[in-house]
Amino acid sequence: MPKPIVALPADIRQLDGAVWHATPNQYVQAALKVAGVMTFIIPAFEDGNEIDEILDRVDGVLVSGSATNVHPSLYGRQAQDGDGPFDPARDATSLPLIRRAIDRGIPLLAICRGIQELNVALGGTLASEIQDQPGIWDHRKPDVPERDGMYAIRQPVFVAEGSCIANYLGLAGEVQVNSLHRQAIAETAPRLKVEATAADGTIEAVSVIDAKNFAVGVQWHPEYWAETDAPSRALFEAFGDAVRAYAARKTLTNAAA
Repeated sequence: MPKPIVALPADIRQLDGAVWHATPNQYVQAALKVAGVMTFIIPAFEDGNEIDEILDRVDGVLVSGSATNVHPSLYGRQAQDGDGPFDPARDATSLPLIRRAIDRGIPLLAICRGIQELNVALGGTLASEIQDQPGIWDHRKPDVPERDGMYAIRQPVFVAEGSCIANYLGLAGEVQVNSLHRQAIAETAPRLKVEATAADGTIEAVSVIDAKNFAVGVQWHPEYWAETDAPSRALFEAFGDAVRAYAARKTLTNAAA
C-alpha cells in the first residue's frame, strides 16, 4: 500500500539572488522515517493557491517551524521594530490551509511557527520577545554553532493529565523537550485547549477543541529528535497513524462513490 501524503507549506527564501520555496529537512525526514508518510511541499503564494484542491490530494497537514514570524496585522497588532522577519506568502498559505484542514477533519500537526499560525488562524494572538517579560524564561535557542546543541533537549514542560497530547505521548506530567522561540501564544484562540505549559506559564502545546481528527500544535521541536527521543517519536507516530486512518477512510469513500 502506498504511503499517504501530507502537505507541508513552504517558506520563501532568497538564495543567490533567486527566490526559493523551501522547508527544513528535519521535518520531511521525521515525516518519512518516523510518521511513515510522504510530504508534498506546498509553494507559498500570497494569492493563487487553491486550498481545497490541495487538500483533496493529501491525507494530512504538517506545519513546520521557520525563522520568520506571523505578521502582527493578522492578529490585530501593529508591527514593531524587531518583530520580523516576516514571510507574507507563508502566512497566506498556512493560515487558510490550517483552517480548512480542521474544518474537513484532515489530521494536522503544527510545530513552532506552526502552533503560532494555528492560534492566529483560529482567532488568537501572539506575544513577541517573551524573554523580556517579567517572570518569563529565555526560551531562545542556545548560542552554540552546532545544530544538535541548538536543538538540545533541555527544558521541562508539563503535560496535562487526560489531554490529547498525554494520550499521544503515552505520558503526562513533566516531559523534557527542546523548545526554542522568542514568540509565543498570548491570547489563546477560543477553539484551542491548552495541553502543556512551561514552568513559567508559557503555552507549549494546544489541541483543537472541536476537531474531527488529530489536530494539535506544539511549540517545541519533536521533529529534530524523532528517531531517538521517545516522546518525540510517539508524537510523530501518532500523527502518522491518524494520517493513515484518514487515507484509508478516504479510499473506502471514493471506492463506494
